[in-house]
Amino acid sequence: MKTVIVIPTYNEAESIVQTIEEIFKYAPEDVRLLVVDDQSPDRTAAIVMNTFGTHPRVSVLERHGPRSFAQSYLDGFRTALADPATEAVFEMDADLSHHPRYLPALLDALREHDVVIGSRYVHGGDISNFSWHRRLISHAANIYARTLTRLPVRDITAGFVGYRRPILEAIPFNAIQSDGYGFQIEMKHHAHRAGARFKEIPVVFRDRYNGHSKMNRRMIWEGLRIGWRLR
Repeated sequence: MKTVIVIPTYNEAESIVQTIEEIFKYAPEDVRLLVVDDQSPDRTAAIVMNTFGTHPRVSVLERHGPRSFAQSYLDGFRTALADPATEAVFEMDADLSHHPRYLPALLDALREHDVVIGSRYVHGGDISNFSWHRRLISHAANIYARTLTRLPVRDITAGFVGYRRPILEAIPFNAIQSDGYGFQIEMKHHAHRAGARFKEIPVVFRDRYNGHSKMNRRMIWEGLRIGWRLR
């Protein structure tokens, strides 16, 4: 299955090369990478191009609009879907919090399901290095969002997700209003409305190895509000 992994970046110079190299260890040859850089001051895009500039499996898309987590992904999805040979698209972080060792299981599950989620909240999934209060907040936020949206997904805010092309094409990108955790909820909501068959694969999430989280209070509050809007 010809698959594109979309990786949004903003100041990921410390981790992006290692992340790409790890993906190459686990992903089949027909998996390509699209790094979508949001004008990183640390020259993340240049590092990728200098390191993998001639590599046939790596592309870089440099954004020039307002900085946006959600729009980085949506621009990447549009670019991936512009190739009619693309059969599936994945989203994952650039910092190894979504470890590439799970890709074979996720890709295999995507052959029989429309949306596959690397899930922290199914049996065998976990979070390895959150403090107890951060773990509690994350778990409570997922229960809260699931209750409001009634989505058949346990890890509703997960960002390690694969979509088959027909479902991704059925999602109205222009209707997406959120930019943080809410973006992940909205994407799953629209996929569910399009009739997607979901599958959650257990993964152990490890908080980022390098740099700083891009999430802030505004994005967290946005995620709490999105359930009411979608309901």
